Amino acid sequence: MSTTPSPATDATPRPAAPAPVRSVRSVLRPLILRLHFYAGVLVAPFLLVAATTGLLYAASFQAEKIVYAHELTVPVGDHGLPLSEQVAAARTAHPEGTVSAVRPSPEAGATTRVLLSGVPGVDPDRTLAVFVDPYTAKVRGSLEQYGSTGALPLRTWLDGLHGNLRLGESGRLYSELAASWLWVIAGGGLVLWFGRRRDRRKVRGTSGRRRTLGLHGTVGVWAAVGFVFLSATGLTWSTYAGANIDTLRTSLHQATPSISATTSGDHAGHGGSGTGAGTGQGKKAASQGLDTILAAARAKGLGDPVEIVPPADASSAYVVKQIQRSWPEKQDAVAVDPASGEVVDELRFADYPLLAKLTRWGIDAHTGTLFGLVNQIVLMALALSLILLIVWGYRMWWLRGRASAFGRPIPRGAWQHVPPQILVPALAAVAVLGYFVPLLGIPLTVFIAVDVLLGEIAHRRSGRTVAAG
Repeated sequence: MSTTPSPATDATPRPAAPAPVRSVRSVLRPLILRLHFYAGVLVAPFLLVAATTGLLYAASFQAEKIVYAHELTVPVGDHGLPLSEQVAAARTAHPEGTVSAVRPSPEAGATTRVLLSGVPGVDPDRTLAVFVDPYTAKVRGSLEQYGSTGALPLRTWLDGLHGNLRLGESGRLYSELAASWLWVIAGGGLVLWFGRRRDRRKVRGTSGRRRTLGLHGTVGVWAAVGFVFLSATGLTWSTYAGANIDTLRTSLHQATPSISATTSGDHAGHGGSGTGAGTGQGKKAASQGLDTILAAARAKGLGDPVEIVPPADASSAYVVKQIQRSWPEKQDAVAVDPASGEVVDELRFADYPLLAKLTRWGIDAHTGTLFGLVNQIVLMALALSLILLIVWGYRMWWLRGRASAFGRPIPRGAWQHVPPQILVPALAAVAVLGYFVPLLGIPLTVFIAVDVLLGEIAHRRSGRTVAAG
């Protein structure tokens, strides 16, 4: 019997080969690339401003020591004078306003700061710091001071430039926008960099756009962790995301605790004089009580540097709190009864909730105080890295257009290839994140809407062109 296949059998079509299964990485990479590209192009100007002003602010700590050396330092004497005499000397030189706080000399050769509020010509959210020689009680000068870190005019000005471009509350939106997107851009860059073939990551032996891409990626990888940290810590005290974070911490019982300054007795004579707002005799009485108050705080283990806040009213106590923001942090506080000199309440940093501690450490590291000079150098290096990355990013965009015009955008439609089991959870996560970080969610929504609209317009134009042809 013949085994030759029949023609009918040979003509039977074979089943089509199954389409190759695309990996999750290959599906997500175009989408991440498009997001990274557009976020970099559109948000980069805000990041460039934030990085430049942040670089200047990080350098201002050391500059402040040089510019204000006369006010901050004095020759070391044999012994210090009572704090009451130092405050009295400051009030003699500056009788205006009220004493809002006193910062005794924290170390040998450093001046005492007497902080006055309500001084004519001084911004209401700042104080006038009167610098007193703790060995002679001579006034070395006076400068405006801002914030809990004791920023003087140079650092205060740069802080305002970095935080809000010196435009007030509305200007803070720029820095929140930058912080909201920095971690997204850094994270997307990491995914793209490690998704490239190893031979395409190198810088040596390359030129043109590929070399720029290599530099951009290499520096970005090394700095990415720092960028994510700056983004997260910057959002903790931003306008909208910061408020949401505070609400979340409160609901989790992780808010920063505060000390109670209420006393049980009636100390009208002491409380009223503590502000320094009364007569000259009242101001003298308030100054005389400071040495006893400080001694009570020392007995509870509060070492330098400290700040003494006078009673707010007749039923309030003095509050003595540590103000060291460098590691290890000293943030303990006690409330001292102005009548008896006894401690009526204590608050220890060790007892803070975990998120409160992390927030404190994060903010202090972000502002360059947690690890001192090393912290400031790291911040300046991160700021310089971000500036270079932005410059290289724009250069790559230019070279993508063959150096004749800014480059072509990354093709749209990548999301259409993402499987639903990945796309739906991702969209849900983005929606939740956008709610808590509105200056990420709102611009992202606008970007998607505009991108879809432009795509629809381009599609209809191409349809009309084909029909006309």
